[in-house]
Amino acid sequence: MAPELPFKPIFEPLGTQHDRAAFHCGNESLDRYFHQQAGQDLRRHLAVPYVMVDTRANTVAGYYTLTNYQVAVGELPQEITRRVPYTDVPATLLGRLALDLKYQGRGLARFLLLDALNRSFQNSSRVASLAVVVDAIDDNASSFYQHYGFILFPNHPSRLFLTMNTIRKLFEPEN
Repeated sequence: MAPELPFKPIFEPLGTQHDRAAFHCGNESLDRYFHQQAGQDLRRHLAVPYVMVDTRANTVAGYYTLTNYQVAVGELPQEITRRVPYTDVPATLLGRLALDLKYQGRGLARFLLLDALNRSFQNSSRVASLAVVVDAIDDNASSFYQHYGFILFPNHPSRLFLTMNTIRKLFEPEN
């Protein structure tokens, strides 16, 4: 059974109305990125940060970033790339995903991930993407992604992917 949300979240692109300084997830590099770099990456078109806003408190409960990415075909398992005639394939990079300490332990990271996957899938019909790729920041993050079906890259122990065909099954009703 899916966890109940303690609030009705809004998922939206990062904007000037969001209080980034109040966000703390417990990981210094993820906090520093959100406080100091996320706005610059957005303005420079290097990444698009999305936030999950707690509408009750008007606070940022979590965030993630999406970026276009490219993967060498040889890095992926052969069963996925067997008929791909290119040396590199397009992908979507889920660059960062973090939940504020006040919201951790309630199953809310799942909703951040699902929003990121849905947004990536919707975008893949406009800008091609074979998969969503993530570089897990640690073993706990790797386990989290694997729990949701992500597959480890054969030669990169902290890099994982989920194909758009798999993601499609999450969001499109079966015919």
